[in-house]
Amino acid sequence: MLDAELAKAFDVWSGYLGAETGEDPVVRERLRSALASARAAAADGDREFARTRVADMYEEAEEARLRWAPTAPRPREADGQARDYAKDRLRGTMSVHRRERLDTLAILLRVGARRLLALPGLDGAVREDIGYITARASMALDLDHPVAAERELERLRALERRCGLRD
Repeated sequence: MLDAELAKAFDVWSGYLGAETGEDPVVRERLRSALASARAAAADGDREFARTRVADMYEEAEEARLRWAPTAPRPREADGQARDYAKDRLRGTMSVHRRERLDTLAILLRVGARRLLALPGLDGAVREDIGYITARASMALDLDHPVAAERELERLRALERRCGLRD
């Protein structure tokens, strides 16, 4: 996830710095240099330094009031972006069979959760369990871990049995 977070930031900054915005060329050149430094550090395995350089870039752009520069994402937003970025890159390397297996699990989980949530009089604790189970399964699927997703599907089915939807 941390690699995906850096890769996403590198792509965002590259796009911004490659565009003609008419903003301060001196600051933009410093940002280009910082981006090159961050990329080199990441390539050499020093991801901590790379993350620090990227954070410095956001700060410098804000201080220079560069209107079109990327802004630092909030923690939840950064996690979501990194997760989506990693998921997209990972799916590109999977076989068709593997993607179909993961997609089938995703459908089974979605249908099971919807069936449970449609039950009248469902208490808050069960709703919370459904959300927790489906979130864990979703993470497992995003990270190409079908065994973990199947475990969560079984937990959801046990919840269905407990609520009278399965025998």
